[in-house]
Amino acid sequence: MTSTVIAKRYAKALFAVAKEEGKLEAYSEALKDIDAFLEGSPDVEAALVSPVFPADIKQTVLEEIIKASGVEDALAIFLRLLVERGRIQYLRMIVSCFQEFMDEETGVVRAVVRSAVPLPKDLRDKFSEVLAKVTGKQVTLQIEEDPAIVGGVVAHIGDMVLDGSIRSQLQSIRESIGRGELG
Repeated sequence: MTSTVIAKRYAKALFAVAKEEGKLEAYSEALKDIDAFLEGSPDVEAALVSPVFPADIKQTVLEEIIKASGVEDALAIFLRLLVERGRIQYLRMIVSCFQEFMDEETGVVRAVVRSAVPLPKDLRDKFSEVLAKVTGKQVTLQIEEDPAIVGGVVAHIGDMVLDGSIRSQLQSIRESIGRGELG
């Protein structure tokens, strides 16, 4: 079974519990906080993942994390289950899948817009507006700078790519010349 399938299954189960309890946002934030803690503490994360450490030590470490973060009981049980079943290494992917389920539930779509230079706020707002019209959903933008695109922008929304970069236009011209269409 692939890691993505595993992560989705766990995320879906936790999402169902969170939704039933009416605590989607609380669970989402708690998951992100614990994931951020583990990412910032690679030794702790390695101890939880490593087969070298006995299960009782892993559970003790996890209990300290649970106590420090003050997570909901169901989420604490979920985290214990991940450690017990040797699935804690999938937490980052579970967090991502949980967020996808949250976005789907709330009608939000995430878009990554890459540009060669920083985009001013008014242009970012305009992109959000246009992409919301294209998708019919509320859009959350993530802006990235990528000098390789030369100019223009490239927007990724799920599987859809809107490429308005100068780089792609130059590539298209190059291909047309190669096929002898220009001249």
